[in-house]
Amino acid sequence: MNSGIDSGVYPRGIKLGVDVGTVRVGLAICDPDGILATPFKTVLRDNKKNADVRVVAKHVAELAAVQIFVGLPRTMKGEERASAQMAMDYADLLTSELQRAGLDVPVNLIDERLSTVTAHRNLHQAGMSSKNHRKVVDQVAAAEILQHAIDMQKARGTDVGRRVQTPVQSEKPSSAPTLRADSGSETDSSKRGLQL
Repeated sequence: MNSGIDSGVYPRGIKLGVDVGTVRVGLAICDPDGILATPFKTVLRDNKKNADVRVVAKHVAELAAVQIFVGLPRTMKGEERASAQMAMDYADLLTSELQRAGLDVPVNLIDERLSTVTAHRNLHQAGMSSKNHRKVVDQVAAAEILQHAIDMQKARGTDVGRRVQTPVQSEKPSSAPTLRADSGSETDSSKRGLQL
């Protein structure tokens, strides 16, 4: 069990940011001190067999990551729509896969309004042509998500986001988790403005 999470202090070490899209999943990592998030990889989605979820879990193990932040896209009014549900479902699948792999790594959902828009803007400002954005934009968006999370952790001196609960172990490994991602923890938006 990760005692850093239980005591209310965020874990230190390599963390992974995840930007979930319908076609691709962008991954980003940060250094062990949580100073800078950098683009890492883009993984193609596999909605039928969820092979992409296993790839992400494999990277978590290889990197010895201590925490994962999955971007939760909300509207500007803070509402959660279809893309937010997709991110929550993905976080559930990832939590299940980590459990199956014997990895006790917390997964937190974190508000990611405009991360992809910001990623496109940053790539454009860096001189990359729009047609080349597709190759890396998901990674850059994941880095935006992760940087936001680690910056908030430092500013608040505590963990941030909404912890995804470990699903109940099922007889069928391919079955979807039964618990919702929002059970238990406070949401990031409910903490917004506190301890800054």
